[in-house]
Order: sequence, then structure tokens, then C-alpha cells
Amino acid sequence: MVLRLVQFRSADGRRAVAALGNDTLGQVVQGVTTTYELAQMAIRNGASLAATVETLGLGESVDIRATLAEGRVLAPLDHPDPAHLVVTGTGLTHLGSAEGRDAMHQSQTGLLTDSMKMFKHGLENGKPAPGQEGFQPEWFYKGDGASIVAPQAPLVSPAFARDGGEEPEIVGLYLIGPDGTPHRLGYALGNEFSDHVTEKFNYLWLAHSKLRPCSFGPDLLTGELPQAVTGRSRVRRGNEILFDKPFLSGEANMSHTIANLEAHHFKYEGFRRPGDVHVHFFGTATLSFSAGVKTENGDVFEIEADAFLFPLRNTLGSAPAADAKVTAL
Repeated sequence: MVLRLVQFRSADGRRAVAALGNDTLGQVVQGVTTTYELAQMAIRNGASLAATVETLGLGESVDIRATLAEGRVLAPLDHPDPAHLVVTGTGLTHLGSAEGRDAMHQSQTGLLTDSMKMFKHGLENGKPAPGQEGFQPEWFYKGDGASIVAPQAPLVSPAFARDGGEEPEIVGLYLIGPDGTPHRLGYALGNEFSDHVTEKFNYLWLAHSKLRPCSFGPDLLTGELPQAVTGRSRVRRGNEILFDKPFLSGEANMSHTIANLEAHHFKYEGFRRPGDVHVHFFGTATLSFSAGVKTENGDVFEIEADAFLFPLRNTLGSAPAADAKVTAL
């Protein structure tokens, strides 16, 4: 049986978790108010999320589409202390993902770019046999829990940003257990959101380009991700569609296994701190930036995929300039 989880606020502002199958109507999970609580309970009891939901029982029905339209749906996983949530990602992990990056960083010498070298290594050894170590992927840090934006909410670029562009991806969602074991709760649809103009200037600025907000959800798919996931990524401006292309994910369309990406993330002891939440973006091969789209405030990013029930929509916004002066003590 398929189990999906959606976090939301009721009409009176209280938090709740809804359980769904393949229907857009859900039922409130009894006895917990967050996915974090539910996952902690499952870990303590050595049970799956599905078994834990069954034990707790289900209550009133909730129409998730209506709740989305009212702006009451939250990201499907968060942490009560945003500083204990880590948002990261990997790039050059999908078949075809090197094309756009290689074009951004093309050298005039005719030699392979570093991006293409990384991609080729992933193709050769990104899917190792069980128990063997595969090639480590490109990796980046995006922020903590404060960088997460709910579905339907604006993705706000800082005033110094040179671009704000979507990246349609699958996201892995994890909670670290009391003994330091990472537990995967499941997967969500994500918009990793990045500054591609900054990255294009020099690939050493990729770290800067990734320090932006992100969004994922609305539904968390528990269990295993389908081998092949097919989706569409659109950019809308008013009644006009600026960009509309398919994207492919799942291991059948990747140069790395998810297990290999997880192994190279959680091998670091600092990423196995009990109680922490990890949100990890697995990469993409489809960008409107690569098609020459220049986004503007008010543009709407719309991402959907066949493995998930609901589309992920966010509007592009911008923040006023911030005073970042350092004061000596």
C-alpha cells in the first residue's frame, strides 16, 4: 500500500499530518502534529512509518487540494529547531545533466571541463555493486531549516542575486536516529532554486549560487522511489508559458545510485548527529536557464511528476538589500 504524508495547518492554525494513498483526500494522523514526531515514534518502536500510522489511527478527512489553495500546506518535513536541519544537494548525477553545466563552463582549449570529468567518473563508477564504494559526486550546502519555503509560498532571491532559476529535482528526506543511524523517511518533489548567472561566471562560485531558498512537497512518498520518474517543469508569466519541458529522474535516469549519493553524504560524522533532519536534493538535467529564459519577479515555477500527487508551485520574489556590516566588539 502506498503511503504519502502531508503537513498542514488547520483553519484555526494548529499543525497536523495527513496520510494519503493515491487519492487527494487525506485523513489526519492521530496523536502527532508533525512528521518529525511521527518519524521519531517509528524509530523508537523499530517500526515503519506505515505501521506507525496504522497503530496511531486516522481521524477526520482533509481535502489537500483545497488546503493547498488556501496556503495552509507546509513542507512535508521540518525540524522544531531550524538550526538542526541541513539542506544539501548533489549535481551532475543525471544522464544529460552535464550538457548545461559544460556549456556554462566551456573552456577555449577543447579539453574536458571539470564538470564533464566529474560526470564521466559518475557514469563509470556511480552505480557500484552493494557493499562497494562508488565515485563521490559533486556536493553542495544550501542552508538550514530557515531556507525552506512551503509549497505555494514565494522563493525570494536576495538583493545581490544575479538570477533566480528553478531546478526540478527529487529530494531525499532523512532523520538521524538516537544511535546516529540515518533513516530515510521517503522522497518529495523539489525546486532546488539557484543563481545560475553567478555560477556561470566561474564554477568556483557554485557554492555562492546555491545559498538560496528552496521548496519541496507537497507530499512525502514513503518507501522506495520508482526506478523511472517522469515530470514536467514550467515557468509561467501571467497567462504566458515561458518554459515547458519534461524532466526525468529515478535511478534509471541517473548516473549514480541513490545509495551511493547517500553513502557519500552520511559518511561524515557531523551529518549523523542524533535528532537532526537532512533534506538532500539529488540533481536534475532540465533548467529553463539553459533554454535562455531570464526570470522576473512574479514568475511562477510549476513542477510536477508522476510519482507524486500534487504539483509544486512557487512564485519568484526578491528581498530588499540587507545591512551585512560587521561590527567589532
